[in-house]
Amino acid sequence: MIRPDDGGPDAGRPRRGRLTVYLGAAPGVGKTYAMLDEAHRRLSRGTDVVVGLVEAHGRLATAALLEGLEVLPRRIAPHRGSELTELDVDAVLARAPQVAMIDELAHTNVPGSRHPKRWQDVQDLLDAGIDVVTTVNVQHLESLNDDVEAITGVRQRETVPDHVVRDADQIQLVDLPPEALRRRLAHGNVYRAEQIDASLSQYFRLGNLTALRELALLWLADRVDDSLTSYRREHRIEAPWPARERVVVAVTGGPEGDTLLRRGARIAQRAAGSELLAVHVLATDGLPSAPPATLDEQRRLVESLGGTFHTVVGEDVPSAVVDFARGVNATMIVVGVSRRGRLREALRESNGTEVARLAGMIDVHLVTHEKARTGRRRIRRSPLSGSRVVAGWVTAVLGPVALTGLLAALRDVVGLPTELMLFLALTVLVALVGGLWPAIVSAVVGFVLLNWFFTVPTGMLTIAEPENALALGVFVLVAAGVASVVDVAARRTAEAFRARAEASALAAVSRSVLSGEDTAEALVARLRETFTLEAVALLCRKGPGWEVLAADGAEPALDPESAQAVLTVDDERVLALSGRVLPASDRRVLEAFASQVGIVLEHDRLRAQAEQARVLEQSDATRTALLAAVSHDLRTPLATIRASVDGLELQLEPADRAVLVGTLAEATARLERLIDNLLDLSRLQTGSVRPVLRATSLDEIVPPALEGFGPGAVVLDVPEDLPLVRTDPGLLERVVANLVSNAVRHAGDAGPVRVSAAVVGRGIVLRVVDTGPGVPDQLKGQLFEPFQRLGDTSGTGLGLGLAVARGLATAVGAELSAEDTPGGGLTMLVEVPLAIAPAGAVP
Repeated sequence: MIRPDDGGPDAGRPRRGRLTVYLGAAPGVGKTYAMLDEAHRRLSRGTDVVVGLVEAHGRLATAALLEGLEVLPRRIAPHRGSELTELDVDAVLARAPQVAMIDELAHTNVPGSRHPKRWQDVQDLLDAGIDVVTTVNVQHLESLNDDVEAITGVRQRETVPDHVVRDADQIQLVDLPPEALRRRLAHGNVYRAEQIDASLSQYFRLGNLTALRELALLWLADRVDDSLTSYRREHRIEAPWPARERVVVAVTGGPEGDTLLRRGARIAQRAAGSELLAVHVLATDGLPSAPPATLDEQRRLVESLGGTFHTVVGEDVPSAVVDFARGVNATMIVVGVSRRGRLREALRESNGTEVARLAGMIDVHLVTHEKARTGRRRIRRSPLSGSRVVAGWVTAVLGPVALTGLLAALRDVVGLPTELMLFLALTVLVALVGGLWPAIVSAVVGFVLLNWFFTVPTGMLTIAEPENALALGVFVLVAAGVASVVDVAARRTAEAFRARAEASALAAVSRSVLSGEDTAEALVARLRETFTLEAVALLCRKGPGWEVLAADGAEPALDPESAQAVLTVDDERVLALSGRVLPASDRRVLEAFASQVGIVLEHDRLRAQAEQARVLEQSDATRTALLAAVSHDLRTPLATIRASVDGLELQLEPADRAVLVGTLAEATARLERLIDNLLDLSRLQTGSVRPVLRATSLDEIVPPALEGFGPGAVVLDVPEDLPLVRTDPGLLERVVANLVSNAVRHAGDAGPVRVSAAVVGRGIVLRVVDTGPGVPDQLKGQLFEPFQRLGDTSGTGLGLGLAVARGLATAVGAELSAEDTPGGGLTMLVEVPLAIAPAGAVP
């Protein structure tokens, strides 16, 4: 029965039940007892409560609490010859109580149940609108599984996903001090008497219980913190609530960053459960403000200190830092003393001062460092080319003179306002051509010429009319302002183009690295081409000297000392650059290239290790399977041979002696086949099979391969007029013999094995057809792997026949595949290429 809500915007929708979880810090703390006590309280308030399933584990106090509660019968589940009891979900759904008490949320159900896990059964009840109260221990939470194993040495096989418990409507922590829990255990209140001593000395050691208790508290604290964050967001509370110490460190990518991070870590370590967060603000123009390599080093430092690194985008750095701190409910912001000089500090307040002004209730910790107040000298290089700068200076000097001559000739036509506008236009032109300083010079020269030649009284640097003085003053200010704006726009445009080019180059490198396409040699070549260098070499330290791992260019440097620039890849490798002198602004991209080279080298190393591990794993698996199989399958024929030889030493009748000789021959042949298969597998794995291909007929191959099989076991249907095939007759004979042997063994009494051949396209397809039980589709992928018997319990082979057949077929250029036989069974197909392909044949 599904109960709808009584009203509200979601009226008419099925109500989802509420989940209450009693979380135990360790077994025996009393979570089941607390759950049943809750059931009695709800029952006393008139709530319809039933017990779906409770495990008392022989604890009398727990069992006593079941009295007076309605307990639903359990479902009987047969399993491996015995009968087990499980939660009867259908019975609970049919009963449709308001609240169901269900113990041990992480329990694994008996195979064949509605769901594999009990927590999935609980989800069905919640979806039906039934409230559920359940229990789980902290060691059963999926995310804590590895931590619990490291603490206790016990791997928990029954786990529940964290989100199931974390999303519960209510979580009650059931806890006991470790000493009290050990006393309960010693008094026999948890386990039977014969289990007490072992439990106290193993799982329930004092250190284990203390660590489990701390795990439970920290996990629950994270859940509470999530609830607090949701509450503040829902109620639009922006002011920080100091529920947990959170230290935000503002880093700029400068040299003081390491000092700030370590200071912030020390502050965070003063209180248990504190968090360290580093934040770097990117300007909204998207242009990089700090070297990526430095930020990457500071990111690694934060992670090593147990914190997290965050990057945010903001127009104003102090505001962005404070907004981030408020968003994470920080209690303290750590900033560094400004590196600006005192003069710049007087003109504009530092970021640290502005952060303190904006922080409000958040504490701000100002940290001094070696670079504090040392000043940051910025050398602003013009983004314009040298020819444009020269043209700008020439225009700045000669342009006003030429314009003055032109206006002097038109003195009777134009007035002072027009002359001012023309000089202003000339200043803008100079700014566009040559930048800021030529435009400033052009404005000053224009001011002097306007004053001398066109402002009354002319011929002197005096101005009679105040209005003209104001016009000239405005002209200079406007000219300087326009020139400054034009210069800044030109710089920003050049920086944007440069940043886009850098981003495009790095994105291309990153894509190729992530896709695994680029090698170290390719990256070195790309680095040389991107920066038009003469040579680039990747060097690795080898003893006292250096070894060249990859190089590109005419004469690459053989050691860092002979290079014009050196980039560090890691502790052992560097990039040596030769050619033109690179500007400092290129270091950022160069460092990124060096990082990508390091990633490629690390990727190659990991790939080589993975390949080596794969080969070793495969070899180890083969060796293990070989030892397991050989220990049985070789011993059987050897024992038969030994028994037959011992029997021949006795005085036997001729008939009995003949039987023993036949048995001896059969066991010897079997042993010979086993050893041949093992030798063939070894030769295939070591690549020592050397086929000799020649044109031959199937008549030379198939009949000899069928010798040794009893009469009527194999039916041969190979036409005599088939064309010649190109193969190694001896190896292909082994392929056919193994396939027929495998088919005969599996066919049993189902009928003879049929061997046929026909021309198909550019080859001859040889079919080995049996009508045995066949192979299920899900196992066909393992058909040609070594030591795979796939249901064969005859014990007459190692499971190498098909693996050897596939390897030998590949060696001679044939293709081996399998398909189902119509009506049941398995058909093996061997496609052998023709010696001379027929004209017009379709492959």
